Amino acid sequence: MRSRSVFLVALAACTAIQVCAAPAYIRVEQQGNRWFIGNDFIERAVSFSEENGLRTESLVRRSTGTDFTAYGRQENEFGPEFSFTANGNHLDGHKSFRFGNAASIATDGGRELQIVLHERTGLLDVTVYYTVFDRYPAIRKWIAITNKSSSAITLTHLCFEALNVGAGTPGELQLSAGYGATPQALFFTGRASDAGMFLRNSRTGEGVTIINEAPGYLKRTEVGQGWGEGLKVMYDTDLFPFERSVQPGEIFESAKSSLVFFQDNRGFEDPRWAVPSYMSNIVMRRKGAYKPVWLYNTWEPFVRGINEKTVGELIPIAARMGMDIFTIDDGWQQEYGANEDNKANFPDGVDGVIKLLRDKGLGLGLWVPLAAVSIKTAEYRQHPEWACRDRAGRPKFTQTASGTQAVMCLGSGYRDAALKRLNNLVERYHPRYLKIDLTTVFNTYGEEPGCNAPGHLHKDWAESLDRIYEGLQYIGKRFHQAHPEVLVDYTFELWGEKHLIDAALLGCADLDWLSNVSDASAGDAGPVQARTLLYERAPSIPVETMLIGNLRAPTGSTEERLGVALGSGPVLLGDLRKLSEAEQDWYGKWIRWYKELRNRVALSDSFFPQGSWQQPGKGRWDGFARLSRESDGLVVLFRNASGVSTAEVKAVAPVGSTYDALSILDGRKLGEVSAADLAAGWTARFDTKRTVTIVELKRRH
Repeated sequence: MRSRSVFLVALAACTAIQVCAAPAYIRVEQQGNRWFIGNDFIERAVSFSEENGLRTESLVRRSTGTDFTAYGRQENEFGPEFSFTANGNHLDGHKSFRFGNAASIATDGGRELQIVLHERTGLLDVTVYYTVFDRYPAIRKWIAITNKSSSAITLTHLCFEALNVGAGTPGELQLSAGYGATPQALFFTGRASDAGMFLRNSRTGEGVTIINEAPGYLKRTEVGQGWGEGLKVMYDTDLFPFERSVQPGEIFESAKSSLVFFQDNRGFEDPRWAVPSYMSNIVMRRKGAYKPVWLYNTWEPFVRGINEKTVGELIPIAARMGMDIFTIDDGWQQEYGANEDNKANFPDGVDGVIKLLRDKGLGLGLWVPLAAVSIKTAEYRQHPEWACRDRAGRPKFTQTASGTQAVMCLGSGYRDAALKRLNNLVERYHPRYLKIDLTTVFNTYGEEPGCNAPGHLHKDWAESLDRIYEGLQYIGKRFHQAHPEVLVDYTFELWGEKHLIDAALLGCADLDWLSNVSDASAGDAGPVQARTLLYERAPSIPVETMLIGNLRAPTGSTEERLGVALGSGPVLLGDLRKLSEAEQDWYGKWIRWYKELRNRVALSDSFFPQGSWQQPGKGRWDGFARLSRESDGLVVLFRNASGVSTAEVKAVAPVGSTYDALSILDGRKLGEVSAADLAAGWTARFDTKRTVTIVELKRRH
């Protein structure tokens, strides 16, 4: 009892000053067959025995002593830890394996436990990985399967995390799915767009966020086993069924599962701190050091009609506005799938554009189709066997802004050709940003998924789904190794569904062009729709990775479009020539102000939606707050047509912090704001002369 009391006192002191090292550890007991994986926030006890196999004995939030496995366990039952079928035979962590060895190693910012298990007939080995991190109440897990036999094996029904776990009794539980913003009934099956699921105890506020890191349409998350509490983080088994052949000696590594534990309104363990911080600093491939760049994109209104003259007129304005990268979308290239310039629209080629950009201090961005290519390209003419094929064996085509294009399979040798083309493009033009787009797994707009071609890396249609996503990950990883200076955007079309983003995408790309909202006129959904997409995904996705097109800088309220950009990946479109010089300077002033703020403040640490955030609309106000652990913060409030003069802003600020609040657009000093004020609800007065009120919170201590 004394040791636990000392720990709780120490943790309380740590929480009070909001600085916890929470060093990760892996402790071994009982002759190496029982392991404790944890830090100051969370501890998972795992054991192996001949009788029970591999199992999680407890999963404890250390500040409260709550064991999440106690709720889900009935009659001393434990989850199977993992499961899959190999050549049709069911295998799981309970009875199918004998113990091999275990090792604890240091990783970047944490510790990793590796447990090697041998399948009893010698068919395969499984290595189970558990990773815990120094600062985060989270445990990440995955498995690797090694084929030890002399022939190929086929894996299906693969589950890489399986626990009897809950945050309370069924009568106490609440589940939010999607990205953590959509309430759902218990005993729920999460699909492609359920990238983050929050299971919480409605009475205590304790809970766990389940991040399934399988890509796109391959993910499936079961919350509830039968009608009891339980959890399975897995690949899909029916709609887009997972199948993977593994050759002799080959190692297949599964997707990862992240369990992030939280407690509402408890300092940095509040989910609006814990999850964004974990996702930004651990899952996102550029980690917390990433600073967002301001992107201008030509797609709307110019579409494929963009040309050298127009670009020459837009570049000086974009520079005056403080943009960092000028992106030429579709139209710069002669053919989809080739790097040759469209000399009809760009007589001096992209090289001529680069000179103009260099003179104004702007970086180049280029739109690139990955798998949708012209039949005139060398890859298609020389390797027609790389094309995707439908169920009748016919080559697949897709409709694009440039007409009908062939769809190449990224589960074939084409993936290396596509990677080579991207590398050549960078070596030739040195862009700072690539928007990589169009059909891969299947067309976002309804065309048939997958590939039925023989002779590819996949042996059948079901395996093609996994292999195509693997192709995207293969290209993303190797391109980043070759050109880490280039920001890579995998668009929603590339990933397979409108508005889709997930942890797997953030592991192989930096950004996601999430949507194309309508913003041609002031009456379009534009910023309201963009905020709907932002707020729904912000609980489990780093907001600065979301590029929400197509907000046009000259349309409607400039303040509203600026405000949206301050809460997401900042991107603007539109004919900038329609902006007056005063409007250009207005954008320039506040974009540069924000860049200075963001360069010194880690705003990726948290995200607190405000007002009618669950369904923004013109009749009610909405907004968001973004706070740093160690420094300042930002509040953006959209008054819309609500007619109200004040907003109640609620957030969990660092304990003991105090801020000076400044409404930056009109210079009003809003007084002192404390952490206690934000917890209770701080009354902020709108700037009633504007559609948006932007508040900088300057931290005193």
